[in-house]
Amino acid sequence: MEFDVLIVGGGPAGLSAAIRLKQLASETGKDLSVCLIDKGSEVGAHILSGAVIDPRGLNELLPDWQQTVSASLTPVGEDRFLWLKEHKASKLPLALLPACLKNHGNVIGSLGQVSAALAAEAEQLGVDIFPGFAATDVLFDDAGQVMGVTTGDMGLDKQGNPTAMYQAGMNLLAKMTFFAEGCRGQLGKQLIAHFDLAVNRGKQTYGLGLKEIWQIPQEQHQAGLVVHSVGWPLDNQTYGGGFAYHYGENLVAVGLVVGLNYENPYLSPFEEFQRLKTHPAFSEFLQGGERISYGARTMVAGGLPALPELSFPGGALIGDDAGFLNAARIKGSHCAVKSGMLAAEALFEAFADDQVDYTQFTRQFQQKFEQSWLYDELYQTRNFKPYMKKGLVLGSLLFGAEQWLLKGRTPWSLKLKMDDHQGLKPASQFEPISYPKPDGKLTFDKPSSVFLSNTHHAEEQPCHLRLKDIEIPIRVNLSIYASPETRYCPAGVYEVVNIQQQEKLQINAQNCLHCKACDIKDPLQNITWTAPQGGEGPIYQGM
Repeated sequence: MEFDVLIVGGGPAGLSAAIRLKQLASETGKDLSVCLIDKGSEVGAHILSGAVIDPRGLNELLPDWQQTVSASLTPVGEDRFLWLKEHKASKLPLALLPACLKNHGNVIGSLGQVSAALAAEAEQLGVDIFPGFAATDVLFDDAGQVMGVTTGDMGLDKQGNPTAMYQAGMNLLAKMTFFAEGCRGQLGKQLIAHFDLAVNRGKQTYGLGLKEIWQIPQEQHQAGLVVHSVGWPLDNQTYGGGFAYHYGENLVAVGLVVGLNYENPYLSPFEEFQRLKTHPAFSEFLQGGERISYGARTMVAGGLPALPELSFPGGALIGDDAGFLNAARIKGSHCAVKSGMLAAEALFEAFADDQVDYTQFTRQFQQKFEQSWLYDELYQTRNFKPYMKKGLVLGSLLFGAEQWLLKGRTPWSLKLKMDDHQGLKPASQFEPISYPKPDGKLTFDKPSSVFLSNTHHAEEQPCHLRLKDIEIPIRVNLSIYASPETRYCPAGVYEVVNIQQQEKLQINAQNCLHCKACDIKDPLQNITWTAPQGGEGPIYQGM
């Protein structure tokens, strides 16, 4: 199948690019075919975010979006920023917080629902949207230019042989392909390496976000309240923070983000999240409530210094596939929307006689980005992650001083020099962490949590979590790092079992939430996440 433009990924970036292209085509009377595919069973099924949404991007894309986008959103009414100790919370005065941490004018809701609503808008404009199709390979022409993607075969057995349910994948061809797969996209990762797009850039860094949605008693609900926390349960050398967002009909989105450059292999982000909910600052809202959804997803956090080159012959990276997220603000959806719009506008100008001038597109996309508010915002907070690498206290002081005194306009730009997996240290340097057993009221185990994510994978298919060397999990990960994959995975995918007095790594791929933490944190980068059959994985409800 051939199209003018192919977009891989149905999140805010991909959908915004599709909508903007069709808007421009309508304004000029141009006939432009746009196809968008998404690996989720439906658009929004794999979307997970906090989410406090800065509407700036949506305001530009669809000025009347609040009337036409059918998603329930609650205006932010109050900000609280807490510094936690185990049994105590210190509320930081809002006057002392940098502007990037304030949420006046933002809205709270489900980014998955917003994405589904944007998909409806795109379809009305004539975009062909196909959920349930996972792009598994990039197609190149004889000149080495990207010409589209291949979708994965379906109906294979564990050995990769066709079954009676076999359906061959399709080649989707386009004059331009936008890759909008989200954080640590499978194809985006390959393209960055293939075209050497990250040369002379700072190292990318990531966080793992874990989230639950709770229905709580009405008297405990404060619509529009946004709570952020730092400190306990994490130590001062481990980046991370908690959140609780009150929205909708007595709903609270509660979660924890843990930076994946942490050192202690015994640390379990899932267990740390469960502990966070026992703190009085969080439990006061949740007591007597019902947990109704769970999920986890990595988030890209390197900011401007870690952005790769955005385009290459035949394609471009947009949204979190490139790294458009402002970690200092804990927000990325508005960045994703704007990056998609900028790419669409640059591409439309580069179309000539139904062909794309790739040199012009590359120049225009970069120029439009550098002249946009998106660049200005990312530039102002570009040193956030390098500062936080120095520890919570010192990093907060340095970043706060930079924002207050110089508004981010410092004469220096810092870069991270180490990948997240390189931060992990041998288990011999640490004591195991004893986490309390779940009580089934505030705290829970992984199996019951995964159940709430509506995750499904057909067991009779090749494992989509691939090991480059099957001996490394025991010979290196277990012996040196005490098998950290059994803890950093938020879904219990990895398990060390004893079979005939021999230890072996068991991969429970059917539990996978597609968070990509294993692809990022494995100490020798031995685990590669690939897309399973299209339509599989979590089906998040309102995340």
